[in-house]
Amino acid sequence: MSEQQPYVKQTIENQVGYIEFFHPAHNSLPGNILAELAQTITDAGNNDDIKVIVLKSGGDRTFCAGASFNELININDEATGKVFFSGFANVINAMRKCPKFIIGRVQGKTVGGGVGVASATDYCMATKFAAIKLSELNVGIGPFVVGPAVERKLGLSGMSQIAIDANTFYPAEWAKQKGLFTQVFDTTEALDEAIKTFAENLCNYNPEAMKEMKKIFWQGTEDWDKLLAERAAISGRLVLSDFTKETLKRFK
Repeated sequence: MSEQQPYVKQTIENQVGYIEFFHPAHNSLPGNILAELAQTITDAGNNDDIKVIVLKSGGDRTFCAGASFNELININDEATGKVFFSGFANVINAMRKCPKFIIGRVQGKTVGGGVGVASATDYCMATKFAAIKLSELNVGIGPFVVGPAVERKLGLSGMSQIAIDANTFYPAEWAKQKGLFTQVFDTTEALDEAIKTFAENLCNYNPEAMKEMKKIFWQGTEDWDKLLAERAAISGRLVLSDFTKETLKRFK
């Protein structure tokens, strides 16, 4: 059996746009897939056939393991570092600017940048297997790019807790109590059923009303294009530090 290829794909069913990303390495995302994901979200936002968006990942174990480690290990200058860390920034900003509600479907563990993506959805549902971890400090950087999105959902206290405790997976129930997940289901089947019902019901509402509501929900984030680019530069600098280079060698 050939190894599965990474992809981003979109399907439309009953006016709901399902955007799915996949990578065989636990859905960790390299730059080209992140760029494709950001563009697909932007295009869905402009597509009149889509009223509501569901963001999901392929496979049944991990929602998203964050950025691609193989790419991270090969960064040798600040400019490349900034471009690499801008990948998740661009996805988060595409989600923020998208005029439609984005529902997150988190079926399994999510790490680093993946927590940022889940946090940037407007309404996020998960299974009980969807533990979250911000592991960036482990490799000598920090969750700089995804921090604003995570903080917006978990509050500064919750975000700081998981950013400092970088080795620990926090259970889905904890993420629900903090406001990241709206509901937690026992099975993926129950999750999918609830999302389908919820998303299709939203399609009955006035798109203009939802667009205006989304603007209000994201008020105060208008500077994120600039902010997240600045944050990407911090990570791009830190990834070149001796500390991080030494740490990454262990993962080779």
